[in-house]
Amino acid sequence: QVQLVESGGGLVQAGGSLRLSCAASGGIFNEHAMGWFRQAPGKEREFVATISWSGGKTYYDDSVEGRFTISRDNTKNTVYLQMNSLKPEDTAVYYCAARFGPTSTSLVKYDYWGQGTQVTVSS
Repeated sequence: QVQLVESGGGLVQAGGSLRLSCAASGGIFNEHAMGWFRQAPGKEREFVATISWSGGKTYYDDSVEGRFTISRDNTKNTVYLQMNSLKPEDTAVYYCAARFGPTSTSLVKYDYWGQGTQVTVSS
């Protein structure tokens, strides 16, 4: 059983930056691909970014490509999401997720989820 705890959310002005962290415990972290998803009010949860167990493969949604960077430190059992040039439309609850196996952009493929951290971008 893998437990995930996100942190680093908050309120930021448009154009600003935030770095989200997701600490994992209870499993073999470096056997899991990790993903970040987000859910805005009234909308479905959507894919943001994913990273392979080794960190060698990353994929991003088009809406964040070039602005967000996903990374991981397997020595710390932590995955990060660096978010730059934030826009009001990035406002959402951000969730990290883990799956045993390769990366996936589909949320149904993920086995474990954190509780989420709120990101609010003001205009």
